[in-house]
Amino acid sequence: MPGMLSITPPDPPLRDPVVVVAFRGWNDAASAASTAIATIADQRDAQPIGSVDPEEFYDFQVTRPIIDLTGPEHTLTWPEVEITAARCPDAAHDLVLVVGGEPSMRWPTFCRLLLDGVESLGARRFVTLGALLADVPHTREVTLTVMTTQDGLVEGLDTRPPGYRGPTGIVGVLHLLAAERGLEAVSLWAPTSHYAAGVVNHKAELALLDGVCSVTGVCVDTTEVRSHAREFEDQVDQVVAADPRLQQLVEQLERAADDDHFDDDDLPSGDELVAELERFLRERQDPPPPAAL
Repeated sequence: MPGMLSITPPDPPLRDPVVVVAFRGWNDAASAASTAIATIADQRDAQPIGSVDPEEFYDFQVTRPIIDLTGPEHTLTWPEVEITAARCPDAAHDLVLVVGGEPSMRWPTFCRLLLDGVESLGARRFVTLGALLADVPHTREVTLTVMTTQDGLVEGLDTRPPGYRGPTGIVGVLHLLAAERGLEAVSLWAPTSHYAAGVVNHKAELALLDGVCSVTGVCVDTTEVRSHAREFEDQVDQVVAADPRLQQLVEQLERAADDDHFDDDDLPSGDELVAELERFLRERQDPPPPAAL
């Protein structure tokens, strides 16, 4: 339907662009995927080239617009999907970056329009990023789960194949529909520690950035992200050290990660751990973390 998605092709045209997509919400545990897109867009000076009409795809009682009455000019911001382009002269590909809140409805139409739009730019490779809550310790490196339509698209990374059956988000739908169109489709998923869901997981973000570099050949300077990842681990370490129950769980998860063995009897729940982390942050008077996904 005309007007629901608008893309203005850059001039000159992008060079064999690769599309990288992430959506906030169900697909974005600990904000790892959307934060990775933001890091790429910032470092590569991505410029807006398109937009999606939010009225056609969002339930505003679920994804509400944001009003700001704190400044001299009052503003109203609607949910949006940002489509930007980044020229990458040091790589073989330019990038098209897509990020926004997960649509509430009309997913088939949304996916068709988005895929039509990026194909009109000459894109042949479509990369989706996601993050999921999992029983993984925050002290270990993040191993990506990878789905790809052909061998050789992801190289040089320690990855694992998918083993999931159940409900999916817009990221899973887009991946399969892109593959059906004959695009080179890659889906990168980072597991995040379920007990630290309310804090941006920069270790997972770092793993996703490494994955994007592998798939696209476009890399970013991760020095600052690595610093944030260390701060994330130190912050959660402090919470764990203050509560023997949390320490017991993390030790069990570490043994599971190292020895493929896990006994979860009498351990605190993920909800208890999230509450403990949020209490710790309040007592330190840190800025409130993003809501758990």
